[in-house]
Amino acid sequence: MFETTTTYQKQNLEINSCINDILKTVLYFDSFQYPLTIEEIKDFSRFTIEEIKENLEVLIAKKNIYKLENYYSIISKKSRIERRKKGNARAEQILKKAKKVSKLISQFPFVEAVFVSGSLSKGYFGEDDDIDYFIITSPNRLWIARTLLILYKKIFLLNSKKYFCVNYFMSSNSLLVKEQNRFTATEFVTLIPMSGNGTYEELKNKNTWILDYFPNYNYKKKSKQIQRKAMKRFLEFLLKGKIGNALEKKFMKITQKHQQKKFKKLQKRDFDIAFKSDKNTSKHHPHNHQVRVIGMLNEKIKAFNKKHQLSIPLEK
Repeated sequence: MFETTTTYQKQNLEINSCINDILKTVLYFDSFQYPLTIEEIKDFSRFTIEEIKENLEVLIAKKNIYKLENYYSIISKKSRIERRKKGNARAEQILKKAKKVSKLISQFPFVEAVFVSGSLSKGYFGEDDDIDYFIITSPNRLWIARTLLILYKKIFLLNSKKYFCVNYFMSSNSLLVKEQNRFTATEFVTLIPMSGNGTYEELKNKNTWILDYFPNYNYKKKSKQIQRKAMKRFLEFLLKGKIGNALEKKFMKITQKHQQKKFKKLQKRDFDIAFKSDKNTSKHHPHNHQVRVIGMLNEKIKAFNKKHQLSIPLEK
């Protein structure tokens, strides 16, 4: 059991593990101006609801955290509560659209599972947000599936990504996430499975490292089985042999060259994170969201430490 001391240690103003978890969680979501409920804080920590409640009282008494209605934030602004409520209500409506689009995506060749990710997967949708999808494909056919989906977006949706942002693909035979940090852990535990054939359970089993961050997270979601309609079965049959193998390699090379040319100003380390492109993975994050969010979190930690004379460790 973790230490549950509810007062700051006297020497060097160090803080206990529970308070550290609470503050890092609240600061992380503050990057998105998103106050949290106590249940959400518990989901993104390693402690019980009782321990969190006890330590939250200490933080509120010291004015490190503020409580407005049933939400906790480092900033006492009612406007953030209203913003969250509007975004939550909008997300409920947009999720209906996401279900329809997910069903369409699931019928593309070699798509094995479809998940909603991004802000919508956290129950929030801003006016300028897109619906992000995380897609798992059959082995050795990731690039065919991706290319067909991108072509559909460009031709039939006039390249609009508002409701069709397909920016992360993984192959079903390679589900271990390489970048293991608070950002990727948050993204993966909040995924909403829309369709898939047992792939969600396998994804969780391959990424047990997430439990180091969020052992409390309660997975209550289940995905629907994909009904493989005639066109999906026909295209998969047509592309299963040598023609498919050749197209798979060709599509991957074309995409890699295009990304390298278009985003050549990015440093190699940042490029490799934002545009992971190999046999089993395709990630297209031109704004390098992972690096940006971790950077924002660390800047908030530094400012918070300075303001309150604390020593919350930075995130790696």
